[in-house]
Order: sequence, then structure tokens, then C-alpha cells
Amino acid sequence: MTTVAELPGGFADKVLSAQATFRSVMNAMARPGTVQRIAASAGAPDSVMHGTAAIALMLFDHDTPIWLDGAMSTSEVAKWLKFHTGAPIVDDPAIAGFALIGDPDNLPALDRFAFGSNEYPDRSTTLILQVDSLSYGGAYELRGPGIDGSTLLSASIQPRDLFDRLAVNAALFPRGIDVVLVDDSSIVAIPRTTRLVNGKD
Repeated sequence: MTTVAELPGGFADKVLSAQATFRSVMNAMARPGTVQRIAASAGAPDSVMHGTAAIALMLFDHDTPIWLDGAMSTSEVAKWLKFHTGAPIVDDPAIAGFALIGDPDNLPALDRFAFGSNEYPDRSTTLILQVDSLSYGGAYELRGPGIDGSTLLSASIQPRDLFDRLAVNAALFPRGIDVVLVDDSSIVAIPRTTRLVNGKD
């Protein structure tokens, strides 16, 4: 059993690290499909990538319900999140503000998560997916707000049909699911307004 003293540390410098991570996440959301790097130093359990840990430490608090998939749902991860963020872990993905996905090949159907409402579209679940690579793999041409014309993302993404699943966002808008892809310290934001133009695995 992991004790509090044995838990991995959070941010090395809480204020400066949180500020730097916030800038990286905001840049990612403002420029969908582009790779941003999170440089802030952060300790985390083995199954939690650096970028995922930094986002959690920066964004999560006691008012942020978190859902963990099977790969993330360990006592060490739950204790680490609780100790460093105070965020409650929930069993129902439909009430989660964020979902941490360590095994994206087995990502549940998107309709199991919260899409928000027309009045409160922000009350949706943001998925944080740990993927194999954000520098090589399939080629994905993306369009949408924040993208000048189109941008090309080269990445190895699971599930392979992720963008097909996210096509539901077009019909649901302003409701929908936002996604942050994580590869170690690199992140890419796929907001609900981003659309796949062409893709080749």
C-alpha cells in the first residue's frame, strides 16, 4: 500500500510550473492540431505521462470530478490525484469534468461522457488521451477556428477511429467533447470545433 510519503511529488515549483503549464494548454487550445510542449517539472505515478500529470496538477481541484479508465484506475493514481488536487474520482463518466485515458484503444463510446447542454456547453467532459506519438504516424489534415486554412498533424493516435467518433461534435455544437492528446511532454488540443478534412493512418 502506497503511503502519502511515498507518493510521487507534484510540481517542483507550484506557482511557476502551473503558470507555464497554463500557457502551454492555452496555446494548444488556441492553435488546434499543433504540438505544444509542457516543460514544467512534475512527478507522477508511472502510468501517468508528464503532460497528463501537469494538466491535472494545473486544472483539477475539489470541484472537478474525474473519471479514470482501466489503465488509470489504480490506487496509486487515485491517491496521487486526491493528495495533489483534491479532485473526486467518479465511477460514472457522464458526470466527469475530465476523463484520463491511459488505454485509448478501449476508449468507451463518446455518448457515455457528458456533452454539456445548449445553456451550459462547458459542462462537458474533456478527454485527456495518452497516445503513442505526436510526431510520427498517420497524417491528419485539420480545419476549424484557430487554424489558418488547414494544419497537418502527424501522430500515432488511438483509437484509430477517433476523428470519426468526434464527427458527432458538428451535429451537437455548441455541445460536444473536447480532447487533449498527450505524448510524454507534448500535447495537442482537438477542441469540439476542429474538423478532420483528410486522414491517412
